[in-house]
Amino acid sequence: MTQITDDLRTLADDMLATMYNAPGIGLAAPQVGVLSRLLVMDCVKDEAAKPRPMVLVNPEVVWASEERSTYEEGCLSIPEQFGEVERPAQVRVRWTGLDGDAMEEQFEGIWATCVQHEIDHLDGKLFIDYLKPLRRQMITRKMVKLKREMARGAD
Repeated sequence: MTQITDDLRTLADDMLATMYNAPGIGLAAPQVGVLSRLLVMDCVKDEAAKPRPMVLVNPEVVWASEERSTYEEGCLSIPEQFGEVERPAQVRVRWTGLDGDAMEEQFEGIWATCVQHEIDHLDGKLFIDYLKPLRRQMITRKMVKLKREMARGAD
């Protein structure tokens, strides 16, 4: 079990600020260069609604529905690229909260998609891994080109 420390709480706060600033609805620790099984998310999109920031330490999917849903996903790690990804429509996730307590919740809709997307990051997987080879290749080529351009700009 991961020790819940002040450093971990600070990381979670920083990640939430980064996610909101992006703007995004989820962010995993590996995306900010930290090899930790921690993710943050908040899928409340309505400006008038109260935000629901969540921090999940060591999250794991313990149940997934047979019913599937498809969302057009994007990723802060792959800017301005999107693809249709099919995933279980509902998932039950277990994790440790920042208070050290075991938590469990069933997610559906955009929340289910987001939590699965972020857990994938913790497992070294990206949304493009679910795309058809041609689409994945196209996005990968764009990212290689962008990386090259950014490297030239840094000179």
